[in-house]
Amino acid sequence: MKLLYPVILVMLSACSLSQTTVSTDVEPNVPQQPKLIIGITVDQMRYDFIDKYWEDFGAGGFKRLVGEGFFARNLHYNYMPTYTGPGHASIFTGTTPANHGIVANDWYDRDLKALMYCAKDDSVKGVGTMASEGQRSPVHLLSTTMGDEMKIFSNMRSKVIGIAMKDRGGILPAGRMADAAYWYIGANEGNWVSSDWYMNTLPQWVQDFNAKKLSDSYLKNGWSLIKAESVYDESIADNNAFEAPFKGQTKPVFPYNLDSLRSLNLNYDLIKATPWGNTHTVDFAIATIEGEQMGSDDITDMLCVSFSSTDYIGHQFGIHSRETQDCYLRLDADLERFINFLDGGIGRENYLIFLSADHGGAPTPSYVMKENAAAGYWKTDSLVSAINHRFEELNYAVRVENYSNDQVFFTTDSLLKYGYNHPFAQEEACRVAMQFDGVHMAFTHNELSKQLKREGMARQVQMGFNQNMSGDVVIVTEPGWMKYSLQGTTHGSPWVYDTHVPAIFFGFNVKQGESFVKHSITDIAPTITSLCKLPMPNACTGEPILEVLQEE
Repeated sequence: MKLLYPVILVMLSACSLSQTTVSTDVEPNVPQQPKLIIGITVDQMRYDFIDKYWEDFGAGGFKRLVGEGFFARNLHYNYMPTYTGPGHASIFTGTTPANHGIVANDWYDRDLKALMYCAKDDSVKGVGTMASEGQRSPVHLLSTTMGDEMKIFSNMRSKVIGIAMKDRGGILPAGRMADAAYWYIGANEGNWVSSDWYMNTLPQWVQDFNAKKLSDSYLKNGWSLIKAESVYDESIADNNAFEAPFKGQTKPVFPYNLDSLRSLNLNYDLIKATPWGNTHTVDFAIATIEGEQMGSDDITDMLCVSFSSTDYIGHQFGIHSRETQDCYLRLDADLERFINFLDGGIGRENYLIFLSADHGGAPTPSYVMKENAAAGYWKTDSLVSAINHRFEELNYAVRVENYSNDQVFFTTDSLLKYGYNHPFAQEEACRVAMQFDGVHMAFTHNELSKQLKREGMARQVQMGFNQNMSGDVVIVTEPGWMKYSLQGTTHGSPWVYDTHVPAIFFGFNVKQGESFVKHSITDIAPTITSLCKLPMPNACTGEPILEVLQEE
């Protein structure tokens, strides 16, 4: 029996050596990193839009991304509020507002007693514009992005650039160390601009691009359906009471003579609320890659592209409209044009695309209520009055100073007097809030500040909560409820229509497939960095999506 042990050990050692030889055998000329990473964020894109419009898409846009890439079909935002600024920051930092600090598009600043915009920076000047909208930077972002880590990893040799019609959509994904971020100034300018956080003057290629005034030609084209009217059976009738017309119109119906509507709709700003805003973004993305020679060497570069027009159109017309459907059909064609450009200029094996959304969008309550759905409109003024009245009854000195982003902020002077985290006022405000129709839950600053392992809704609220910046009480409305007009839609809730977004990976080292395993938005960044053998952002709390990384 003893003689068997040496034999077994020799056999196991030989097997181990054989396995080691196989696993360390690396094929020559196989790149370890892509030349260019393209991070695409589609503003207000619900997950179900891909399946809803699937039959009407062309072969080279969404269908190609899904057919040749990997589709994570069950990916959600794991926090509230689901707004644009936090969404863009969370995708590219791999963490939630609790850590990266972008707790809303704008939040109440107790010291200033005013709202603070997530990309506002009065210490910088616009470059290419004199407008106040040029004073933008990522100064409020508290953690690194994928692009920031790429810069550090490559000793600043990687190029990282963000572009979007919305300033926050270009600035926050690229991060604090980006080479540039560009956004579109409408009004009477119609130009792509930046700030001196990044540069002192616009590069010549940007100046040349602006000089073409492509926005004029797009607005002169007007907006008609890209396909026959019969194709739009996934949407409700064109003329309905649930959509908001452009200023100067009485009905929101096709076709739109955009050129004649410019003067009443802030001139060049009008392009943002049409599919041409996305088309113009692709124009500028291509010009950026060419002008900066991105992806032209062996140092990985990153271009962050956000399509903002989908959000403007969703807010105005809602998720059920022909305008929204037409926007996605046109975006599909724009994506095909962009992917074809990447194929020809960089090569299919040399670039990596990931596509997701900064949030979803809710069904328009006025429309679904007509069909007997449980939904409603949340009115906040009466809540503020009720809380203040209750404090008066109790002879309590605290009052509501601000209500924003479904958060209650108490008066600063009373908080200083009684203690910032005085539990009584918070708990009493929650009790008052829970008496109102449309309120699902209410949480106090005290309980959200505790480092407890929470589950479900409480966990989502806590992941979007920052002790220094968030309110004294956080309110969650019932599903289907919102604070908005009777036309169009919005977002911001922790419910599935706002949290469920697509996540598609395509290109470099990505196998074809799909998964219904549940993942969080914070999992995108560690998945990309794992694919590309790059460091994760410094506050990353997500986990790599193993289905994307592993072979079957």
